[in-house]
Amino acid sequence: MKKTKAFADILGIVQEITEKIPFNQVLGLTVESLDLDHPSVRLTMQPQLIGNFIRGSLHGGVISSTLDFMGGLVAFLGVLKTMQGQPLQVMAERFARIGTIDLRVDYLRPGIGSHFIATGYVLRTGKKVSVTRMELHNDERQLIAVGTGAYTVA
Repeated sequence: MKKTKAFADILGIVQEITEKIPFNQVLGLTVESLDLDHPSVRLTMQPQLIGNFIRGSLHGGVISSTLDFMGGLVAFLGVLKTMQGQPLQVMAERFARIGTIDLRVDYLRPGIGSHFIATGYVLRTGKKVSVTRMELHNDERQLIAVGTGAYTVA
């Protein structure tokens, strides 16, 4: 897929915006890849993110928030694939309208690790809603949690 200058610009804007969202800064989320088919986000373990202080494991709300962020990002990247050639302003406006409708998270094991990588992909995108699947792995590549999300994309 040939990427236009506007397309590359919007990817840069998306990365900049997502890393400047105050809550993402609190969590310490950083975008590792905006590859349209294999995006990833990194979460570095910090003491303030601990949910079980005896185990030192990641708080379930942090896991859920990370997967939700990944799902929204994947939903937008899925829509962006269909917007090649559109003006930058049109793509940016579409990004601003992404929102969570529903989120389901399955916690598979304690969130123990020095860092975590969230990945995701689109299950289906329609005119108004995108459904995504997300995974969170620790630094040893153990699957910590999975999620399914529905996002408004209109």
